[in-house]
Amino acid sequence: MLLAAAPASAAADAALLAASRRAEPEVIRSLEEMVQIESGTLQLEGVTRMADFAAQRLQALGGKVERLQATRGGRGPIVKASFEGSGQRRVMLIAHLDTVYQPGILASQPLRREGNRLYGPGIADDKGGIAVILHTLALLREAGWRDYQRITVLLNPDEEIGSIGSGELIASLADEHDVVLSFEPSPAKAVAKDEALLLAAAGTATAQMEVKGRAPHAGAAPQLGRNALIELSHQLLQTRDIATGIPGAQLNWTTAKAGEVRNQIPESASAIGDVRLTAGDAAAKLQAALNEKVSQPLVPDTKTTVTLEIGRPPFVAGEASRALARHAQSIYAELDGRRLMLIPGTGGGTDAGYASRSGKAVVLEAFGLAGYGYHAKDEYIEIDSIVPRLYLASRLLMDIGSGRVPLR
Repeated sequence: MLLAAAPASAAADAALLAASRRAEPEVIRSLEEMVQIESGTLQLEGVTRMADFAAQRLQALGGKVERLQATRGGRGPIVKASFEGSGQRRVMLIAHLDTVYQPGILASQPLRREGNRLYGPGIADDKGGIAVILHTLALLREAGWRDYQRITVLLNPDEEIGSIGSGELIASLADEHDVVLSFEPSPAKAVAKDEALLLAAAGTATAQMEVKGRAPHAGAAPQLGRNALIELSHQLLQTRDIATGIPGAQLNWTTAKAGEVRNQIPESASAIGDVRLTAGDAAAKLQAALNEKVSQPLVPDTKTTVTLEIGRPPFVAGEASRALARHAQSIYAELDGRRLMLIPGTGGGTDAGYASRSGKAVVLEAFGLAGYGYHAKDEYIEIDSIVPRLYLASRLLMDIGSGRVPLR
């Protein structure tokens, strides 16, 4: 169920709205520049170029910029920028530098504009989010706004692989701030009818299935073997729907591997599954159910084990975050009664999970541009979402700084 927008409560800030409109062409230019940088998570050169781009822009806006190293897994740099103001509240803005796309993707999916849509790999997820952060800060600087103690911008290079090298940093920095706004994309209006914010996202985990068998010659003595590939296939079929009976759990097997050569019965096989979790006890229940199921082999004398590696925590907006979302709705309503939907939840994981893990900060998700086709062909943003998203982020930061938004 989508939660409807709050009624209008005030007239729009005319100066800020005009500045947001003037900024739209600059946002488009920033998006075009970023999309031309292929920055799949494992493309170190591209992710580093994205970090260079963002660092230079943040420094030009007056931020103190640092390059940090991911603790494990991620290969690209983390960009952290700090802005010191004259107010009381501390706010962190987060987005990510990496995309899911493989090298050379621009050859088949080039940047292009069609009507209200601007297409390009990663343009919504999450280069649109970076653009909103950069240009929101530019608008506020132009307006001379400094009603904050500190604004921290954190851009990580490994969100698309679970933020395995940056998640702990996100969590620890979030605890030092009053509010964290995450700039993942909002759904396109063609999908959700209205732009939106997100109130919950799934946690993530990785399931690893390992099968051990026996490997004789495939032609001379196959009967002496214990085919790990056959057993893996059996166990994948046995467990494909296992999560449907576990509230708050989802499992999809996504990759598999077996054997090395054609003429040998494979003695080992493995598969990896994508797990999504929205309930606190779901991981333990899923692990127990998997253990019980794989204890029933098809191929005698084979052994199957399944392990779960817990990744990004789930994000669930608390009451303070919901109050902040309702305030955001009232800001959107200033734009000629424009509606802002509040999406109750999604199966996708976001770094808002790390930011909200301790519950110390008020966290809200999906301040990026409206778009669609994330992780797929023909990803796009809706150009007419640029002005309202800039206005929303800018006005909300102003209201947080002034104390007009209660945080507890």
